[in-house]
Amino acid sequence: MDTPVRRPRPAAVILTPAAEQRVAELMARAPEGTIGVKLSTPRKGCSGLAYSVDYVTSEVLMDEKIETPGGTFYIDGASVLYLIGSTMDWREDDFTAGFVFENPNAKGACGCGESFMV
Repeated sequence: MDTPVRRPRPAAVILTPAAEQRVAELMARAPEGTIGVKLSTPRKGCSGLAYSVDYVTSEVLMDEKIETPGGTFYIDGASVLYLIGSTMDWREDDFTAGFVFENPNAKGACGCGESFMV
């Protein structure tokens, strides 16, 4: 009997080339002991959830792990369901710089843009 071949599942979040470059820049100046950058959705703001990107120093079994050219990117296991199908970009202009998320699961956001709801 043939063993079924499993194809790799797509990542929950797609990083644009600009986001991958920003992860590389963050990893280049990361504190000692850092193994990657992690996206999570803590409860925050008036709509309920916010995006948070932080350094991580250890792997959590339930987190999704994405290898990028600039370093390892993790997605908090408890946040994956809120983020499936999202795109993460890095945008800069004369006044602001930051990660921007296109999330098909978000049903609304607060007026200031700090938080979202699913």
